[in-house]
Amino acid sequence: MNVRSGSSAHPSAVGGCRASRFVAFGCVLVLIGASCLCPRAFAQTSDSPAAEEPAKSWTATTELKSADLLPQRIPVRIIESHSQDGNRTSDKRSVEIRGTDGRIEPYQEIEKETLQVDATALRSTTRTFGKDANGRKALVQVTEEERHNLPGDDSNVVRVTYDPDVNGRLQPVQREIVETKKIGKDLEETSTTVMLPSVNGGLAPAFKTHEFRKRAANDAVETEKTTWFLDVNGKWQVREVRQATTREEGTNRTTEERVSQLDFEGKLGEVSHVVTQESESPSGERRRVVETYSIDVPGATRDGSLHLIERKTSTERSSSTGEPSTEQKVEQTNPGDPRSGLRVTVLVDGRKVPL
Repeated sequence: MNVRSGSSAHPSAVGGCRASRFVAFGCVLVLIGASCLCPRAFAQTSDSPAAEEPAKSWTATTELKSADLLPQRIPVRIIESHSQDGNRTSDKRSVEIRGTDGRIEPYQEIEKETLQVDATALRSTTRTFGKDANGRKALVQVTEEERHNLPGDDSNVVRVTYDPDVNGRLQPVQREIVETKKIGKDLEETSTTVMLPSVNGGLAPAFKTHEFRKRAANDAVETEKTTWFLDVNGKWQVREVRQATTREEGTNRTTEERVSQLDFEGKLGEVSHVVTQESESPSGERRRVVETYSIDVPGATRDGSLHLIERKTSTERSSSTGEPSTEQKVEQTNPGDPRSGLRVTVLVDGRKVPL
């Protein structure tokens, strides 16, 4: 995908929410995400605050274009604003896309208000707007969050999400409690409990996670996340364990993640192994290789072993004129002949090219 920018200022302070509920086009999400994850690709507008001055209020506009993905709906325009009044801040992000009639029209709007209650407490409300069946602006979701910073770098976060019912009244659909504790110089644990609507009414615990994050030798970061679900008897049962290790050396970074899940016999076993390697050359070329091993091979039955089923290689570079270019090579198992190795597809700027 070739993403070009018109202008931009700061990455948005507006937090995301469950976008899948109101975003209908996957490519729009990709383009929106690119504006946040790749700030180097955008220029700063004249109304942005100087780097040496703290930002009190600013407005920024980002233009994103693609020649290949849904041309009737591209470009995407993102308008962001930020203002501060004492201990209150307000952030707004508006996403506009080209409609079928060729005109730019509103697509999504996110407003976030944050209040610094005191030195240790922060309260925020995020409202997400989309469109109703008649194309009018409609409230899609509201998320309220309260965060308390505790002594010793510990913290406690309570996050409640509301959706409007058929009459437009907000109803709680999820409650999340996150507790983070520092239990050693290089060790941190986070416990999360998620409550969802119950058949008996109200919200009830549905699943919980417990994650350890450790900084090991040579600046490696190790994490282990365990997920529990309630069984039919109302007892907590381990469903999944994710173990990941990230190592960095200069501009190179390698991440390995192993996932174990319960099988039909109730035994915990490894089901996938993903290795991600990222590097950047002195010329600025960035390369990312993701290899996925799985116990499930398309077109074949399980044999109890992990097999390489996909390899994705992405390369980002700039031409002599500074024009960005992205090449992606995807190698996947052929379901019709799983033992024949991986099939190769090459995409350049989102366009398939012959091999």
